[in-house]
Amino acid sequence: MFILFVLLALTASLSALLTVANLWQVKEWRIDRLREHLRSEGVLFQLLGTTRPAILLLALPSLVLRWISPELWTAGVLASLTALTIVKFALGKQPSPVWTAKALAIVSVSIVFSIAIAFALIDLLPSQRLPILILLPLSQPLVILFAWCLFYPLDFFLKRRIMRQAMRLRARNPDLIVIGITGSVGKTTTKELLLHLLKDRGARATPAYVNSEIGVSRWMIRELSATASPKILIVEMGAYQGGEIALLAKIAQPLLGIITFIGTQHIALFGSQERLLDAKAELFEALPKEGAAILNGDSPFAQALQSRAHCRTVTVSTGESADLEAFDIEETSTGLKFRAGNTVVSVPLHGTHNVSNILLAMAAAETIGMKRSECARSLLTFRPPEHTFSVRSVGSVTLLDDTHNASPASFSAAILWAKAHPSEQKVLFSSGLIELGEEEDRFHAKLGMEAAGVFHRVIFTHHRHARSFERGFGRPVEFLSKHTMPVPPGVLFVCIGRIPEQHIRSLLPRPETHRPTP
Repeated sequence: MFILFVLLALTASLSALLTVANLWQVKEWRIDRLREHLRSEGVLFQLLGTTRPAILLLALPSLVLRWISPELWTAGVLASLTALTIVKFALGKQPSPVWTAKALAIVSVSIVFSIAIAFALIDLLPSQRLPILILLPLSQPLVILFAWCLFYPLDFFLKRRIMRQAMRLRARNPDLIVIGITGSVGKTTTKELLLHLLKDRGARATPAYVNSEIGVSRWMIRELSATASPKILIVEMGAYQGGEIALLAKIAQPLLGIITFIGTQHIALFGSQERLLDAKAELFEALPKEGAAILNGDSPFAQALQSRAHCRTVTVSTGESADLEAFDIEETSTGLKFRAGNTVVSVPLHGTHNVSNILLAMAAAETIGMKRSECARSLLTFRPPEHTFSVRSVGSVTLLDDTHNASPASFSAAILWAKAHPSEQKVLFSSGLIELGEEEDRFHAKLGMEAAGVFHRVIFTHHRHARSFERGFGRPVEFLSKHTMPVPPGVLFVCIGRIPEQHIRSLLPRPETHRPTP
């Protein structure tokens, strides 16, 4: 009988374990990102959900008041938690990590540790050996933390070995041109624009979501070990704390560096605007004297960034004096159009904030020998990456999809774009913005004020962000549920933030069903 109780406790623990593992993996197994997420979203709900604590709280009075025996109480609670686990798996509602080697190792160690805890608790507290098993499903966040700590030294060693291998391969290719791109926003779009311009010159770029030291190292090893080695590598560089861009630059050894814009994205992890600026400036500080630092002159920190470079700098701007300037900016139904010097540039990309990203890509291409007229011809056939301020038609609905990695700047740009759009009805769908620290509520309220008078309807996937946005918006904001009505045909549907594709599809107009004519 006791073994049956242990099996029930372990089964009930599986759901909590996989939920925490999935959440932590999304946060790249980083303590700092997980901590900030829990601070923003709430520890109890994110780690244990609402159902597990509710089951325990509802059952606790019956044990305290001795209405039933401890054995029967334990059986009832464990059976309820186990049933919850089975139902979540059966309905496909159980979050699970992507089963990488690291995820498998951490989850496996966690399961072994959970078994050890179950038997250890029984030996330590024999008089309460059955009720104490209830703690096992509730202790899974601590169990997986232990497994992560146990695995960390090996993980650190393996990462360092991979990074050293990437650096050795880079050293064997001294003629390789590496272009590093960082910034608070616009990294991915600028990377894709530059890759489009340089693809005929043997350029390769990091894939989507690959911008950490280990991801970049593995990608470089694959590229530089191939039979046909690339001539140009375009490396997107992300960071959540100081020193990470410097490490990426040490691995990739860029000749050119691009800083797109310094905003407030991930400011909660850096702690201050100054630290964020210092972290991004590490790219310019790592460039050789014969290199070039390319930056957005419209950024309020442009001068501070220029002072960090020990090589020549190239500035771009949409309004200030710069080495490469855009004039007569116009947004058409097919994309952006502007003049750079005597060259007219047309790009099938929406959002006037993207003009700076286009200029940065052009400046980098010109720096390594491409003519401006060539850039203009090439950009005519550019196709924006999915989910990065891309506009498409879905039936009669015009859909603006900016769900890759939104920021306050890109959110504001989407509102301005929607304001100028001729659609009579406009609907905003958003998850809100993350990792903005204590300024999170203020930013959402400000965005609500900007959206007032633009959107007829606003839907959020996040309660707290919705309430903050609503304060600025001045009207009620909907929260996504199974009862949320789809948007009507013919609307402009603006989707911003990390929103799963299935949520977007669920709100699109349902196809009309026609009854056959009698």
